[in-house]
Amino acid sequence: MGQIHVHEFITLDGVIDAPMWTMDFGFTDRMGEILGAVTGASTGILLGRNTYEMFEPAWSTRTVEDDPGAPFFNETRKHVVSSTLTDPTWNNSEVVGPYDPEAIQRLKDATDGHLYVSGSAQLVRALLADGLVDELHLLVYPVTRGTGPWLFAQGDAPAKFEVATSEVLENQVTYLNLRPAA
Repeated sequence: MGQIHVHEFITLDGVIDAPMWTMDFGFTDRMGEILGAVTGASTGILLGRNTYEMFEPAWSTRTVEDDPGAPFFNETRKHVVSSTLTDPTWNNSEVVGPYDPEAIQRLKDATDGHLYVSGSAQLVRALLADGLVDELHLLVYPVTRGTGPWLFAQGDAPAKFEVATSEVLENQVTYLNLRPAA
C-alpha cells in the first residue's frame, strides 16, 4: 500500500501559489537533497488539473542536463484529478476523473511506493480533509504574501500534526516534515 506525500513551497502566512517569490532565497544543494529524497521514494505523481497544466509545459521539454528532477517528472506515472481534462498529452499521464476520496484511496492501495503531490492546492486541501495525506514536506519561506491560495483555507476543520523532521537551511528557509497526528 502506498502513501501520499505532499511537497509545498509555502510562505509564513500559508500561501502556496506559483512560487516565483522563492527566487530571492535561491535553491540550495540541501533543498535538492530533500526534494530528491521525497521524489526518490515516489513511484507516482498525483496532481490537480491546474498544476498539471502548469507543470506539463515547464517540465516536458527539460532534460536531466537542465534539471536533475526532469527524469522524475517526465518518466514517472502521473495521475491527474480532473473533471474537465480528457486527453493529457504529457508522457505517462492519465486522468483519474473528478475528485473522489474512494478512488484516491484505491490508487493509494494499488501503489507500491509513494504518490508525490506538489502545488495542487484544492486537491491537497481535499486530501487533507479526507485523511489521505500521510506526510507534508513543507519548505517554509520567511515571507508573507497576503493573498493567494492557502494550504489551509479559512473554515477548514482543525488538524494536528507531528513534526517528523525540521531543519533551518542556510538560506533561512525552514524544512518541515509533518505527519497527521494519530
